[in-house]
Amino acid sequence: MRTVCIPKELSGRILDIGGGGEGVIGWIYRAQVTAIDISAEELEEAPEGFEKLVMDAGNMTFPNASFDHVTAFYSFLFISKDWHTQVISEIARVLRPGGELHIWDCEVASAYPEPFTVELNIDANGEPIHTNYGILEKDCVQTADGLIETCVKAGLRLCDTDQSGTQFHLRFRKSVITGEARI
Repeated sequence: MRTVCIPKELSGRILDIGGGGEGVIGWIYRAQVTAIDISAEELEEAPEGFEKLVMDAGNMTFPNASFDHVTAFYSFLFISKDWHTQVISEIARVLRPGGELHIWDCEVASAYPEPFTVELNIDANGEPIHTNYGILEKDCVQTADGLIETCVKAGLRLCDTDQSGTQFHLRFRKSVITGEARI
């Protein structure tokens, strides 16, 4: 079992996609975080100390360029693959130029007829969290390469990948356009 390490190194406003349940990103960054989840129950389970909103990540009501960072901690696992393009398009829209998207997730070859489960040890800026995520869905297939391709098509630039087995962390940056140069 891999330990996922998340040091506290992001500054500015953070949007956490699927931030209910353990609320790992909100737990670390507190007041910097606006967590959205489609499930009110998941948000109720999350720790206190950050903003929580019931919202569909594929149809967000935030203005363009509202956030310095967007995070998705094992959230795409629970978002239908058919909806990934729409969600990532919305993420790119609400991310400010120069801002970053961080995705922690796992590759899934099949989640049916047997459920797919992943057990995690998380080092949340020095605090240990142990959790399990699982899904039972016929069409659940997910790869890091598939998410990378979708993010790049949405105009995000891949900056870093960290993959161990089926677990991965992807970091993207939204381009800043200055005159004729794109950085």
